[in-house]
Amino acid sequence: MNIFWQDINYKIRSGSKLYLLIAINVVVFLLINIPAVFEGLFFRTGYISSYTYEYLALPSYLPKLATRFWTPVTYMFMHAGIFHILFNMLWLYWMGQIFEEFLGKKRTVGLYLLGGLWGAALYVISYNIFPAFAESNLTSSAIGASAAVMAVIVAAATIAPDYTISLMFIGPVRLKWLVLAYVVIDFLSITGPNAGGEIAHLGGALFGFVYVKQLQNGKDWIGSIANLFKFKTKPKLKVVSNNKDKNTANMPRQEEIDRILDKISKTGYENLSANEKEILFRASKK
Repeated sequence: MNIFWQDINYKIRSGSKLYLLIAINVVVFLLINIPAVFEGLFFRTGYISSYTYEYLALPSYLPKLATRFWTPVTYMFMHAGIFHILFNMLWLYWMGQIFEEFLGKKRTVGLYLLGGLWGAALYVISYNIFPAFAESNLTSSAIGASAAVMAVIVAAATIAPDYTISLMFIGPVRLKWLVLAYVVIDFLSITGPNAGGEIAHLGGALFGFVYVKQLQNGKDWIGSIANLFKFKTKPKLKVVSNNKDKNTANMPRQEEIDRILDKISKTGYENLSANEKEILFRASKK
């Protein structure tokens, strides 16, 4: 247990923003649900849950959304139950680590927020243009970090598609196939009972994919958000530089990076040596 907390402390000090996001989600969940439990036990009412859902969940009905204009942000930090927040935070932790290994720790918060906003936008637009949702539009609302988390998941799979993970009862699976299956399931479920949630997932997934592709083309959409958190991001994702100053010698060679990426595609990231991980990390910072 002591080793576990040492590992947590080390990762927090390393600058990872995953723990900040997870902590905010957990604190919000507890602040709402602990008083709600006592309210139910002593008064047998549900005002706390009702009012927080009314004013923090994302409504699809446009006139109501206009009076709850903050909900596209607040909805992505709310959850419907223990298992809802548990699985979202586990996915965020697992896939967020992969994302940060390849692209550093400065873009995580921006990716989460913009992924959640894209999910909110697709949910609201879909419920107001598709006839299938006409009847439910007046009362429909969305909560959960799933869209934001999907942005992180898909971004990780886009930047490292051949990253191999081991699944119980299945064995080694490349990240691109796991995430593709997840996205297909979401798409096939958009006419089901949780249509709004599945649509929001797809919006977050779309942002994660487009963002990484744009970043690879030298366009960093998250730079402005990172600046709000006093980060400094570089506008282009490169692993080599023509700069001849004294720092050039510290940058890994392109051939070495290609060799490491080939090794990842064949044996998985977990089989890299500590030195190879450090080389990849320095390349991602550049």
